[in-house]
Amino acid sequence: MKPVDATDVLDEVIRITVAAGREILSVYQQSYQIENKADGSPVTTADLRAHELIVRQLSLLTPDIPVLSEESSNIAASERQRWSAFWLVDPLDGTKEFIKRNGEFTVNIALVENHRPVIGVVHTPVGDSTYYAATGQGAWRAEGPHALTAIKSRRYDGGAARMVASRSHEGAAVIAFRDMLLAESGLPVESVNMGSSLKVCLVAEGKADVYPRLGLTSEWDTAAADCVLNEAGGAVIDLDGNPLQYNKANLLNPWFMATGDTGYDWPGLAQRAGVKNAR
Repeated sequence: MKPVDATDVLDEVIRITVAAGREILSVYQQSYQIENKADGSPVTTADLRAHELIVRQLSLLTPDIPVLSEESSNIAASERQRWSAFWLVDPLDGTKEFIKRNGEFTVNIALVENHRPVIGVVHTPVGDSTYYAATGQGAWRAEGPHALTAIKSRRYDGGAARMVASRSHEGAAVIAFRDMLLAESGLPVESVNMGSSLKVCLVAEGKADVYPRLGLTSEWDTAAADCVLNEAGGAVIDLDGNPLQYNKANLLNPWFMATGDTGYDWPGLAQRAGVKNAR
């Protein structure tokens, strides 16, 4: 399998991501069927239609590169781990936000090579904004078809912090982390709650300092935004400070932090807050 040149495929991946967003919007304001998967999480007609479009079009774009999607994730680890590259897809990240109709859901497509994302595209159908990146090419945000802005994460000097947290999954560990950030800075911590991978993108564009995700996620939830944040100057790291790895035998992520300033000791802060690495 030849390595993929991002310059050859990135525009098409963006187009596919946006097309999946349009498919989702065609369902968004209508009545639709909601089912529960084996783990109890909801899946809608929009998830399935976006999944089918993305898999079909990625398979045409790169026929020799397999696709792993949240909606087709039952591929044996023994088979997956022979892949040197694959597309990792969440066709609708934030299904609960979709059901609530609050607009905070995204389409995520990443190309993973050697366990790390090298292309990442995150599209929010409501608002028509797209975050994208490829290794060595920087991180960008497009508003609609025209306005394009380079994005960079921001430095954190230990002062007043802005923390983003999950709208649906904030728990005791996140509260302990926020309390330690407050104690060490001596200044109020502004906390913003949001759904889907938009939280990582908020850190990537310098609108927040850190997103502690101290709860359950899967690899397709993070890969695309991980690439965007990495190219913006930040990092998605586990609580030991290591970058997340993809295509593990177990597709669950460890607890992690999306950080804008890689020079600040975020893992040390988590340790002092009593937060330990977990799945």
